[in-house]
Amino acid sequence: MKLVIVGAGPGGYVAAIKAAQSGLQVTVVEDQEVGGACLNSGCIPTKSVIASTEMLSKSRHLDAFGLENAAEIKPNLSKIIERKNRIVSTQIKGIRNLFKNWGIVLKEGRGKLASPRNVTVTAGEGHQEKLAADKIIIATGSRPHQLPSFPFDGDKIISSDDALRLKEIPKSLLIIGAGVIGCEFACIFRELGSEVTILEILSRAVSTEDNDISQLLERELKKKKIKLYTNVKADMVEIQRDGVRVLLNDGKEITAEKALVSVGRALNSEGIGVEDIGVMKGDRGEIIVNEKLETTVPGVYAIGDVIGGLLLAHVASREGTTAVSNILGGNEHIDYNAVPSAIFTSPEIASVGLREHQVAEKGIPVRTGHFQFRSLGKSHTIGEIEGFIKVISDAETDRVLGVHIIGPHASELIHEAALAVRMKLKTKDIAETIHAHPTLAEVLMEAAADVHGHAIHTMKQ
Repeated sequence: MKLVIVGAGPGGYVAAIKAAQSGLQVTVVEDQEVGGACLNSGCIPTKSVIASTEMLSKSRHLDAFGLENAAEIKPNLSKIIERKNRIVSTQIKGIRNLFKNWGIVLKEGRGKLASPRNVTVTAGEGHQEKLAADKIIIATGSRPHQLPSFPFDGDKIISSDDALRLKEIPKSLLIIGAGVIGCEFACIFRELGSEVTILEILSRAVSTEDNDISQLLERELKKKKIKLYTNVKADMVEIQRDGVRVLLNDGKEITAEKALVSVGRALNSEGIGVEDIGVMKGDRGEIIVNEKLETTVPGVYAIGDVIGGLLLAHVASREGTTAVSNILGGNEHIDYNAVPSAIFTSPEIASVGLREHQVAEKGIPVRTGHFQFRSLGKSHTIGEIEGFIKVISDAETDRVLGVHIIGPHASELIHEAALAVRMKLKTKDIAETIHAHPTLAEVLMEAAADVHGHAIHTMKQ
C-alpha cells in the first residue's frame, strides 16, 4: 500500500515511521524542514532557551545553596540562540536518519492534493511531480495567527517565531496575549532582563487552565515584575523610530521596544487542494475528521493542528499513529480527556482531565484535594517551594476526573495523573500507592489523600 503524507511535523513524521514499520510504502512531502513548527520554531527551541534562563535564574541564587561566585553571570543571547540552533539541527538530522533507516522517501516541496489518490509536489523553479497514493494523510500543522491591525514585520512587531531569532535582548517587550505562548515568552524575556508587559482581552492569564492555577501564575508574574493587564484590547499600533506605541481600548497607551503578538495559531489548511477534492472544513478552517481521523473523502485522513482541537505536538503524534492503525484496518480512537498538557512558565503548569468549572457545567458532584509544594521536604532541598496541586474527583465514585499542577517540574509530574484519568482510577488508588521519599511526586499522593481529608502533612482544618 502506498501512503503519501503531506507535512513532516510531529504528526506527519511519526505517522510515516509507524506506517513504514507496518510495511507500507511511505512518501512524505515537506516544503520547509522535517520536525515542523514544534522542532524548528516551537516546542524544542523555546525549551532550549528556557533551559538557559532557568540556569541563569539558579546562578542568581547560589548564596542560598552555600555557594560563592564572585563573577557576575550575564546572558549572551547570541550564544543562547547558537545552542538552540545546534539542538534543533541535531534533532532534524535524527528524523532524517530515521526516514533513511525505514526507507521513507522525503520529497522537499509544497504538496497539494490533486485528487483523493494523487498529490502534486511543487519544488524550486516550479518543478512539479505527481505522486500516486492508495491513502493520504494531511499533516500541514499551523502557524502564528496574525492580527490585521498588528502585521508582523519581523522587527518591531514580531511573532513567536521571530522572537527566537532576535540578536539582542529588547529593553522592553509588550506581549499581546496571555495564553500559553505569551506567558512562556514573558518569563523568558523577563529573566533575560527585559521589562515585560502583557495585554490580555480575557479576564485572566492562561484562561484554558483551572481558575486556581491562573490566580497563582498571575501572582508569580507580579513577583517577577511582569505587568499583566486583563480585560483590555489593543486597538492599534504605531511604529516609531525606537519601538512601538500601542493604543488600548480604554484610552491608555503603552510603548515598548518591540511587540510580540501571541494570540493563537492559524491552521495551514488553505492552498493544499482539500476544497477541490471535496474535503469539508469548519469555521476556523479546520479539516473535519471522524473518530478514525478520516476526512469526508474516503481514504484521505488528517491529523495534528490542521484539524483543530488540542494544538499539541504529542496529540499530533498520537493522531498520526492512530490514523495509520485505522488505515491498516483498525478501529482506534483517542481519549482526548486523558491528554496531559504542559506550560513551561516559571513555575511550570501541567494539567490533565477536567477543570473544576467544566465539572460544574456537567453537574457532576465533586470532591477536591489540594497540597502545597512548600509542605514537601524535596521542594525545600531544591529551593523551589512555590505552587500546589489540585485533584478533582467524582464525589460518588471517587474516580479521578482532573489534576492540575503549578510548581517545580509540573510537566514531568503530570503523567501519573494522566494514567489515573485514562485508567479511571480512584483517588484512593493514588493515595495508597507508596511514593519514594523525598520526591516531588509525593505531592500527588498527598493531594489524593486530601480529597478525603487524610493528607499527612496538612494542618487540621
